[in-house]
Amino acid sequence: MRSTIARLFAAGLLAATACSSQAFNLRPDGVTVRAGAGGHGTAMAGVGIVWDWDFQRMRRKAELTAHTELMVNHWRYDAIGGGSGQLTQLVLLPSLRMRLERGQSPWFIELGIGASWMDQLLETPRKRFSTQWNFYDMLGIGYSFGEEHDHELALRWVHVSNGGIKKPNPGQDFVQLRYVRRF
Repeated sequence: MRSTIARLFAAGLLAATACSSQAFNLRPDGVTVRAGAGGHGTAMAGVGIVWDWDFQRMRRKAELTAHTELMVNHWRYDAIGGGSGQLTQLVLLPSLRMRLERGQSPWFIELGIGASWMDQLLETPRKRFSTQWNFYDMLGIGYSFGEEHDHELALRWVHVSNGGIKKPNPGQDFVQLRYVRRF
């Protein structure tokens, strides 16, 4: 239990320092809820918090911004020998986002590569992870709405694997629906 709390604290500290070198602020800019389905009986649901970076680049036709998410996900999967297994995953995910129309479009595309830790190894009848530490890759498309674009819905493809650091490395893909409420 202590090691989980220490890891949560370390992940939170890392997320806070990744937000901005100019303004150190621990107050999140939004909260997230997500759910996704993976292949062969694997599903995930989770919650998280978002910190926007003090980063904005205007290009001729698009605006680039960035944010960091700290997430806690719960996985359910087909267990070896029948029934279902469960695990908890902590994720720290920095992401880049692009909006067309110089940032005026409600539509956005985003991508991120982060780190994740699972409280146990994933073992199903079809695959076995070899590490609890894995990469968390994400590619998504989303839509902002509300009076001040303070709500978001996004469809994301997520890939979790150790990047070939240790074998076996089967990876797990999810298609995920994510909602964000920004403050």
